[in-house]
Amino acid sequence: MLRRGGNSGATGAPGAAVGPVVRDIALWAALAGAALVWFVGHPEPSVALELVLPLAVLAVAIPARRRWPMAALCAVNALCAIGLVHPLTPANAYVLALAVFACLLGAGPTGTRSALLTLGGCLAFDLALCAALGVSVVWWYWTLTIVPLALLVPWLFGRYWQARLALVHGGWQRAGLLERRQRLVAEQARLRERTRIAADMHDSLGHELSLIALRAGALELSPTLTGQDRSDLGELRAAVSDAVGHLRDTVGVLRDDGADRATAPTTESVGQLVDRARDSGVTVDLRQEGSPAPPGLSPLVERAVYRVVQESLTNAARHAPGAAVRVRITHEAGRTRVTVTNTAPEHGRLAPPGSGGHGLAGLRERVEPVGGTLRAAPSGHGFEVVATLPDRPRNTGRDPAPPDDSESARQLIAARRRTRLRLAAEFVVPGGFALLTVGSAAYAAFQLATCVLRPADFADLRIGQGRTEFAHTLPARQFPYVSDSVKSRPRPTGTVCEFYRSNGSLLDQVDVYRLCYDGSRLVTKDVIPGTDG
Repeated sequence: MLRRGGNSGATGAPGAAVGPVVRDIALWAALAGAALVWFVGHPEPSVALELVLPLAVLAVAIPARRRWPMAALCAVNALCAIGLVHPLTPANAYVLALAVFACLLGAGPTGTRSALLTLGGCLAFDLALCAALGVSVVWWYWTLTIVPLALLVPWLFGRYWQARLALVHGGWQRAGLLERRQRLVAEQARLRERTRIAADMHDSLGHELSLIALRAGALELSPTLTGQDRSDLGELRAAVSDAVGHLRDTVGVLRDDGADRATAPTTESVGQLVDRARDSGVTVDLRQEGSPAPPGLSPLVERAVYRVVQESLTNAARHAPGAAVRVRITHEAGRTRVTVTNTAPEHGRLAPPGSGGHGLAGLRERVEPVGGTLRAAPSGHGFEVVATLPDRPRNTGRDPAPPDDSESARQLIAARRRTRLRLAAEFVVPGGFALLTVGSAAYAAFQLATCVLRPADFADLRIGQGRTEFAHTLPARQFPYVSDSVKSRPRPTGTVCEFYRSNGSLLDQVDVYRLCYDGSRLVTKDVIPGTDG
């Protein structure tokens, strides 16, 4: 009943508009049933004015409320105003329809200001009609209490229901966003894993190829080889160098600067790595200084140390062939320091780094995520790489949790706040209004109930009796809301009149009894039919 069906025709689905039509028919049937029950239970009803016309107006207003909700509410309020011109009672069954339409107005897209203006306009119309008709106090009481309750309370409930639906819809939207983000994170994780594998291939295979090229270069200088052998070895060394370059270019295509650089476990130690480099012709001096390696050293840190040494040896073999390399590993104060220094090559200055420059960038991506630092710079005539790593990494490189101050989180908090405020208004505003209404209604009911003279007691009164003879049958108080027209009715000269109600009905017009006294003797008793004064 709260959803819109304006786009049902555009979808082309034959049953798209069936739901709204069925709901409209059910709502009309419920309101018509209440009106029919009210119509049958009250005397002297007008079939055309109180049944046929209102049901026709409802049949038009119910489907029209989707496009013109404020106009529909005003039309139903006009049906309630029929009770104000009724000679017996201001109440009718269409107050229920007024409450339903006010609730639908609050649950719809109408703004707060427009809705309040509409509610105020309906109440102002009812008050103006009361003033124009000159109705009695019961009609005024009905207009000032029941009608505002039927307008305001359902409208506040509709606003609360709208806020609750918006909160639920916003929550599902956020869940959908999180689900899509999770799929994106999974895809990024797969890409990072591919990049990690490519980086490991670059580190391991590139290191091996560099050693092969170095050994081929050393064999090329052997005096026992023929010219053809030296030519073949030169071609082999060039091919290996080209393979290393192609491998570096491939890794450059797959690289992602924000990727996780945690590497797979390696069973080779730094000492075994250095021994293989020596067997390939690299002059390497390895020393471990300070305290021995702690037994609880993180595997991430161990692999980072291994990769720093491996990459540094690869760069030295590639860019400074024949240079001596010195490796120093120091464990102290919960930190591990790795220093790899190479001298200048035997036949000149350092060769310029190859294209790509991904080796040192890859080292930083392995050192920094575990809380370490890396420095690589020329040192004298050589090159030095210094990495400092904590024994326990502070960050494993995982994706950070989504921030609590994200836009979706702020919108969700705002929606919850609006829902709570509207829920509070739904109870506080009607509660205060109800206290005022109930208090005034109780006082009015007390006044009207204590000024009732039973018809049997009125019939027993006889002209000429002294007031003291029947004072015990009179109510505790007189009817206080006697109109000037009733007071000005003809009466015997010099008499004083008292007025009483014939029953205690609060909403229906009742007969009023008038007793006129000359001194303390009853002179006349009159019945003023169908009026509350």
